[in-house]
Amino acid sequence: MKRIILILTACLGLFSLAFAEDLRLDIMFSNDVHGGIDRAQATFMNPEFPPQLGGGGSAATLIKKVRSLKGPTRDSMLLDAGDFFQGRPVGTVTKGTAVIEYMNAIGYDAMTIGNHEFDILQRDLVETLKLAKFPILTCNVIDTKTNQIPFYAIPYIVVERMGVKIGILGFTTTDTEKMSFPDNVRDIKFLPEKPEVAKYVKILREQEKVDLVIVLGHAGLPYDVESTYLSRYDAQGNPRSAERYAVWGYDAQEIAREVEGIDLFIGGHMHRGIPQPWIDPVTQTMVIQGYAYGSNLGWLTLKIDPETKTISGYESPAVREGSMITLFEDEFIPDEELGSMIAEQVAIAEKGMDEIVGSAGVYLSRTNVDAQSLMGNTIVDAMRTEVGADFGFMNLGGVRSDIKSGPVTYRNVFDVMPFDNMVVSFKCNGEFLRKVIETRVEGGRHGMIVSGGKVIYSKKQKDFERVTSLEIAGEPWDPNRIYTVATTDFLMQGNAGLNILIQVPETDITYHQVNLRDAIVNYFKKNSPIRTKIDDRWKRDDNAKHTAEMLQ
Repeated sequence: MKRIILILTACLGLFSLAFAEDLRLDIMFSNDVHGGIDRAQATFMNPEFPPQLGGGGSAATLIKKVRSLKGPTRDSMLLDAGDFFQGRPVGTVTKGTAVIEYMNAIGYDAMTIGNHEFDILQRDLVETLKLAKFPILTCNVIDTKTNQIPFYAIPYIVVERMGVKIGILGFTTTDTEKMSFPDNVRDIKFLPEKPEVAKYVKILREQEKVDLVIVLGHAGLPYDVESTYLSRYDAQGNPRSAERYAVWGYDAQEIAREVEGIDLFIGGHMHRGIPQPWIDPVTQTMVIQGYAYGSNLGWLTLKIDPETKTISGYESPAVREGSMITLFEDEFIPDEELGSMIAEQVAIAEKGMDEIVGSAGVYLSRTNVDAQSLMGNTIVDAMRTEVGADFGFMNLGGVRSDIKSGPVTYRNVFDVMPFDNMVVSFKCNGEFLRKVIETRVEGGRHGMIVSGGKVIYSKKQKDFERVTSLEIAGEPWDPNRIYTVATTDFLMQGNAGLNILIQVPETDITYHQVNLRDAIVNYFKKNSPIRTKIDDRWKRDDNAKHTAEMLQ
């Protein structure tokens, strides 16, 4: 009888193991918060009647709710994929300290470094990051003085949840070097993402013996995920080309496909959330990323087999939003303690920001029509007017918000231009100016926002002969005439692919000591109501022929 009981017990044990409940790991994450821990209006949903977002206070309410689900077979972690402070006043004015204090208070487990962390000098960034009570991760940022990862960061951490050993690895896009002021990345180099991630994934798997690997990467999926994948890889997942022609850093899709051993990639940088994870068909790596400015909190529940300690599936908490939970204030009542803490910081940072500086006669959208937008055109008009230049230009990615019709405050202008770019002008001949414009329509590039001219270009023409017609200051372009051109110090230092600008002699450059944000404010004060139009300043015409002067 005893033997029968033992056999029966063993069988029941095997039966229970075969049907053991999956473990559940709630992954909460943020990316590209850009200082958005304050309350804000969701103008991206309804410009005229925007719903109220609760910011960090509402996020805290949701985070605490998820953590309350903890039990023997359920646990959670909270992670951030970079660009945490630069963009909103409470982040920018405090150089990120207000955001770090919030992250400490709500209990983040780790954060990776984004490119906009380097919008401030290293000494200021270090003082901010030293406040963090959680690990700062990056495996590919190197201090050239020591040839090591800077002291304030580590490449990875290993944590345990429910008996599952998890490695969390961070990396920073190499685009940072192209997008930052040289002084801010002095003594810093950015190693290529793919080999560094592969190296540390191997360390985590073979030396640390982790069960799962999560990559926190400040890089995102391409906008058209499926078509981009098909253009890169064949049906077996092999690269269609032996060479990588992209000038930008590796994105999340490339890392997920080309680096084995990653279970979950949490990305950012693109400001485009995806409701359900994209899963690489070969490696089965899941990739997830959220929207920007603290408008949402990501929440993905991993199902983990308790025996194999591998991912068996995932769950999303919401039918409509999937893993991207919009932080509507009336749905997630802001946590009282954290909401009050954030409000105090906001009051200090935003003093005087509600002063009305002018008005907009039309809704100034940043949505591009080719390389024009009502908001972008307004900015470049303001910049050119401020310094009396013949021509002005800026990069497409420099416009960060819309301005709706009606009264305009300094806060509105700050939202449009949260970065401390300064207005500069330089003198050059027409031939050089044409080369600058050609640089921005070379290959797959989509142009620049311009003022004071009329540009027609054709993608059917070969590189550096694509501009078919050009007028500057109301007259036909003259290759020998000396023009005064306005732009930003950010571009003047060769960023956004404009390396050609570092060829301009210092003697031909004027630093006006005017913040671009202030130039915009001045423009509104002097010219309101602003009624900018989409006009003929920039036009793509693939059937256009070169004008006589362009053939000189």
